[in-house]
Formats: sequence, structure tokens, C-alpha cells
Amino acid sequence: MDPTTATPATPGPMGTTPAAGPPAPAPHRPARRAVLRTAFTTTLVAGTAGALAPVLLKDPGTPDRGARRSQAPERFSETYRGRHIRGTASAVVPAGVHPGAAAAASTATAADVTIDGRPLHVMRRADGSYLSEVNHYESFPTLLETARAAVDELGTAHLAATTPHTI
Repeated sequence: MDPTTATPATPGPMGTTPAAGPPAPAPHRPARRAVLRTAFTTTLVAGTAGALAPVLLKDPGTPDRGARRSQAPERFSETYRGRHIRGTASAVVPAGVHPGAAAAASTATAADVTIDGRPLHVMRRADGSYLSEVNHYESFPTLLETARAAVDELGTAHLAATTPHTI
């Protein structure tokens, strides 16, 4: 039999004849790479939108967190978990600067916090938050929260009577 000549179609089951030619292609499915690329892009866009939403949706009339905190000096005296904590924060103006002058850049804040009468060394960060020597790896927006976190961290222990800087 010659392969170039057509053969007569034989009837199939139920009297039908099979179609001549190549088999029909399978329905098109997206490639795995295209699905992964789409999922990655969607995740990236959603993450960026979530990170930028607070900045873009902020009301321009509301002050920043730092501006709200710096409106008045902070003073407190309370008993927290059986410990007496006391603290003050005041603006320190360098000598020679007129108090009425707009010298916000040259002023600093002095913080004095004690727990049961013993001094707690507190530092102010550039963003206006505070951290203490007891909880050095976490910052807090106010001195009161910093002192409370130090009491939580100390538990039943007490602060040293003198700081290493005064020895």
C-alpha cells in the first residue's frame, strides 16, 4: 500500500466516520511562569499600596506625632505596679539664645525619670520618642510609657543606686 494515497474511511462505532487530520489541540492553559508572575506582581502592588496608604490618605490638617508630643513639657508622678515613678521633661535653651527667639533647632529636651527614687537613664531619639537603659531596643512615644516599660522589664529587681557615668 502506498502511504501517499488516501485510504477509504472505515465506519466507526455507531456508524460515524473518524475525522481526517491531526488531533484537536488541548484547550489553552496559562503557563506556570505567567501565573507566578501575575501573583508576584499583584502581591507587590498590594504591599506597596498598604505601606503608602497611611501617608497618602493622611489629612493635611492633622499634626505629626512628634508635633503633638512637643506641645507641652511632660510631668508625671504615679504608682505603677507597686513602684513610684516620677518624671519631667523640659526644654533646655543654650546660653546666649533669646527665649522668645525661634531657636527650635538649637533647643534640646532634658528628661529626668526616677523609679523608687533611683534615676533611670532616658535618651531622646531624633523622631521625638524615648528609650531607656533598661529597655534599650524599643522606643516609646512618651516618658510615662518609657518608665512603665522599664518597671515591666525590671520586675522585682531594682535600679542601681548610681549610674555608671557618675562613678
